[in-house]
Amino acid sequence: MQEKKLPIFSDVEILADSGYQGLQKEHKKTILPIKKRNSKLTLQECIQNKTLSQKRIVVENVIRTLKVFRILKETYRDRHSRFGLRIILIAGIVNKNNGFKVMEGVYYL
Repeated sequence: MQEKKLPIFSDVEILADSGYQGLQKEHKKTILPIKKRNSKLTLQECIQNKTLSQKRIVVENVIRTLKVFRILKETYRDRHSRFGLRIILIAGIVNKNNGFKVMEGVYYL
């Protein structure tokens, strides 16, 4: 089975959690939280991690809201040609309810 890759443009900034550690090798504009080494993190590193987590929590809450529609957490049993359309429609409903606007050039993972 061939693995499909998501096309990510080089000028797009990706805000990812620590589960995507290998992504920095493939995409230079990936921002990951800084891991604690043998010593404690510096104040600047703590502030950077906190800022990143504040941006990401919004995305995590939207994913939780999308799961209410059950299309993301269960097996999709309808025609697969309609899956993308339904995801876009549900995402539009969630975005409208939350008052979100499209931010060009930023992907959250």
